[in-house]
Amino acid sequence: MTTGPLLISPLVSTQWLADHLGADKFVIIDATVSWSTGVLGEFGGLVTGHERYVLEGHIPGAIFADLIDGLSDPDGAAPFAKPSQERFEDAVGHLGIDNETTVIVYDTSSGEWASRLWWLFRSWGYDSVAVLDGGFVRWVAEDRAVELGHVSPLTADFAAFERPRLWADRAEVESIVAGDTDTRLVSALPTTPWRGRAPIGASSPSTSSSIPASATIPVSHLVDPSTNEFVEEAALRELFDDVVGHRVVTFCHSGIDAAADALALTLIGQEDVAVYDGSLLDWDREHALTSR
Repeated sequence: MTTGPLLISPLVSTQWLADHLGADKFVIIDATVSWSTGVLGEFGGLVTGHERYVLEGHIPGAIFADLIDGLSDPDGAAPFAKPSQERFEDAVGHLGIDNETTVIVYDTSSGEWASRLWWLFRSWGYDSVAVLDGGFVRWVAEDRAVELGHVSPLTADFAAFERPRLWADRAEVESIVAGDTDTRLVSALPTTPWRGRAPIGASSPSTSSSIPASATIPVSHLVDPSTNEFVEEAALRELFDDVVGHRVVTFCHSGIDAAADALALTLIGQEDVAVYDGSLLDWDREHALTSR
């Protein structure tokens, strides 16, 4: 049985990826979601990054994955809600991925979209997946090859199994806020105001600024701005020093940036981590007035 290249970390370098381009049982995924703007430059919402992938380029051979549609639940309580097992299996199979495939995911941002897809794979029982450290930004900065146009994948059969402990719901978060559990809450929300732009996954700014009893570690603190790569392990340990050794639930506005915090925690060996799917968009349904 042929399997893809062996992964030893949830992150791979651009050099590692370049060395394995064209390998058997190997799929590279561009998971970018983009901000759209109106004719006057105003914020227009989130759109699939497929147009940028086609016209501006992508890593050679990379397949585009649509996190807005196929890899989210369109009937979920919040944007980007995790898909059902059947929907996830179907979407992944249509990306040409089976259970012997090694998958590398990247985006054109700071890794939050790639982290979200990486987390989806993990939560559906698949670990042969890693995020490209530095993403497309790093790849281009190193003058590596870029390909234009759409790459059509083959289809494959993929079987998932659920790891429910990798997700937290509102009831668990309420128990943390009430002090009924030793679990820690970590917010991946930015520390600066949105200045009128809706957060990721929201059509308008959230009424809440956070959830009580949570620490704040935004994605911007995880990434070195000079390289777009994750900061060194020692720096990550310092960032998360107050929560390591406990179960940790990460959140943001809709569970995207939260996945980047979950990846960072995994990189430093934290095993019991969950993402609060829906995050503040879900929390606000019951707690908006008390969490301002």
